[in-house]
Amino acid sequence: MRLVIGSDHGGFAAKELVKKRLMKMGHDVSDFGCYNEEAVDYADVALLVAEAVAGKEFEKGVLLDGFGGAVAMAANKVPGVRAVAAHDSISARFAAAHDDANILCLGGKTQGELALAEILDVFFGTPFEGGRHERRLAKVVGIERKYAK
Repeated sequence: MRLVIGSDHGGFAAKELVKKRLMKMGHDVSDFGCYNEEAVDYADVALLVAEAVAGKEFEKGVLLDGFGGAVAMAANKVPGVRAVAAHDSISARFAAAHDDANILCLGGKTQGELALAEILDVFFGTPFEGGRHERRLAKVVGIERKYAK
């Protein structure tokens, strides 16, 4: 799968681990930054990744910050993005199976290497279930359209 990854400085160290794990899983991964631990604004990196996923340049994305919430908040402002912060394998499974999330958001300061690996395995190994969830996602698209300018 073609993936894009990005982080702010709080997620940088974890991003490097996640990137290696994803490549080991056989994914083609493009890194949109940041590239060191110097402070950067999470919204800037989230926008780059979100636009690339929404524009279908990549199948899915992964964003990291300190806890996964800020990058999710920013990425979800881009129409077509379904960014979900997963904190464990259960939330990762629901994000993939029920929400058809196209961007997985993780916490570089709240999740260790083993937890991150488990979340990645579950998220990328779980197909979208469709069915009743499609109706609900259509309502999300309706909300996006309501506020489109």
